Amino acid sequence: MINSKTCFPLIYIVIILLIHIYTPIFVESCHATDKEALLDFKHRISDDPSQLLGTWLPTTDCCTAWEGVGCDTANGRVVNVSRSGLVAGDDFILDTSMSGTLSPFLGNLTYLKLLDLSNLKELTGPIPPQLGKLSHLTQLFLNINKLNGSLPSSFSGLIKLTKLYLNQNTLSGTIPDSVFRSLTSILELGLSENHFSGPIPSSIVKMILVTRIDLHDNKLSGRIPSDIGKLKSLTDIDFSINRIGGNIPDSIGKLTKLEYLSLDQNKLTGSIPSSISQLVSLEVLGLGNNRLTGVIPDSIGDLPRIQQITLDNNMITGRLPSSIGRLTTLINMMCSNNRFVGQIPTSFGNLKSLMALDLSKNQLVSPLPRQLTKVKDLQILDLSYNPLALVSIPSWFSEFNVFRLMLAKTGIKGELPKWLSSSSIGYLDLSSNELRGKLPSWIGNMSELWYLNLSNNRFYSTIPKEFKNLLLLSDLDLHSNKFSGSLEYIFDKNVDEPRGHYNSIDVSNNMFSGPIDKNVGNKLAMDSITSLILSNNPLGGRIPNSIGRLNQLQVLKMVRNQLSGTIPEEIGNASNLKTIKLSRNYLTGSIPGKVLNLENLEVFQVFRNKLSGEIPLHKANIPASAFFGNPGLCGAPLPACKQS
Repeated sequence: MINSKTCFPLIYIVIILLIHIYTPIFVESCHATDKEALLDFKHRISDDPSQLLGTWLPTTDCCTAWEGVGCDTANGRVVNVSRSGLVAGDDFILDTSMSGTLSPFLGNLTYLKLLDLSNLKELTGPIPPQLGKLSHLTQLFLNINKLNGSLPSSFSGLIKLTKLYLNQNTLSGTIPDSVFRSLTSILELGLSENHFSGPIPSSIVKMILVTRIDLHDNKLSGRIPSDIGKLKSLTDIDFSINRIGGNIPDSIGKLTKLEYLSLDQNKLTGSIPSSISQLVSLEVLGLGNNRLTGVIPDSIGDLPRIQQITLDNNMITGRLPSSIGRLTTLINMMCSNNRFVGQIPTSFGNLKSLMALDLSKNQLVSPLPRQLTKVKDLQILDLSYNPLALVSIPSWFSEFNVFRLMLAKTGIKGELPKWLSSSSIGYLDLSSNELRGKLPSWIGNMSELWYLNLSNNRFYSTIPKEFKNLLLLSDLDLHSNKFSGSLEYIFDKNVDEPRGHYNSIDVSNNMFSGPIDKNVGNKLAMDSITSLILSNNPLGGRIPNSIGRLNQLQVLKMVRNQLSGTIPEEIGNASNLKTIKLSRNYLTGSIPGKVLNLENLEVFQVFRNKLSGEIPLHKANIPASAFFGNPGLCGAPLPACKQS
């Protein structure tokens, strides 16, 4: 018989053993190799202002005490390292940074799956080729730094990688063919905004699972791989802002999941393939700024989800296909600067979702289809530089809800139509036409107007006092007309804080007269102006000292006026000035050294005045021609002054 006093301890021991057998072993301390690698990374960080690595101490456990480090609880090996420059708080995102270089010892983190050192902004130096040893790595984010050098060919060892983002660095060289050949698990690839050159490796078609490829803003050349259609999982392609030439491959039509295609700003030639109609998921088509020729295929009307089409700055010919009228989801269409001919199809009236239509700089002719008025949401309409011979702005334009209207050089004649006074137009460009008459007083009723360009027309009269009511106006171009009188109502314009402060004024080549208001630099509407052009007007008097108060001013042009007196030294207070042109006036006295030594000065011209004295020493490279016609001036770059 078993004694109960001896049985209890025995049962207790058995229970303890069973618990030990069936309970997983949790290892708390991280592996020594991993700890050494991470401490070496920290050692190479020269500045950590936000203390992202503040908890990484040799005396503590990197698995439990180090922020941004995650370990496999079964073996204590580091699997995640995430010290991104964007740190999420409870109610905010903190933007941080870190300076230094990448440690090659990071390649010893054998079990690493995630490495995120993105957006640290100041990481420099090359990417260590040792990172190619991380065969378990699935996600690598080194984007938004200042890393340089080449893409290591050792990355071909990252066979489990699904996401690779190296964009916004200064990486260069060619993309190794072997890398793309090995990344067969990759889903997302971001190498944009670097300095990569050479062709897109043909092995890119081996990445059969990839959904997103972003190579934009590099120096890539060659052609788009002809069999890119093999990448049937692709939803996004961005090859824009490169030097890629050749034709758009016909196989691109096989990418039926593609939603975003941007090939803008390359050197593509040939015509748009008709197979593009097979991209039934496509929402954005970007082909602008290339060398495309031929016609737009009629099949373009078969894109059921398209929202944006950009074809501007090519050499596309022929007529705009009426099939475009079937694109009922289209929001933006930019086709400027091509060689389209004929009329705008009446079917464009079916584009009920259209918000922006730019057909400027083509060879389109009238009549304009009144059916366009069915497009009630149209906010941007640019038909500029077409031989439309409109004679007048069609009155039915008043039925649009257009916010930007651009009809430059379209043959408009006569006076401004009064319906503009009750429109919601904010951007109005009617330049280079044959508009004439007075600037009407009702112009002050255009309460949404923030950009006005009436240059190169035949307007005359003074500026009406109602002009002061354009509270939002920030850019004004009236050059090359016959406006006269004072500039008072332009400078005295009211503002609707914080809007309505001028960015630019160009009233050159008119007949404005009288002295320039001495307080022009103190006017509220003028306090943020960057460009002030008053040339070729019979403006007299002195250059106002107050111009020196225009701290944002970059361009000042007062050429061929009737200005007299000296160049105010106060202009040297306008520290952002890059261009000063004061030629062909009656200016006297010496050139102030403070003006000629403005830190950002690039262009300075005062020829054909009555200036005298020695030209001050200056850093800017100003040619002698800038000072000619002032018999009293001497000193470099003119001949040296005569010793008295």
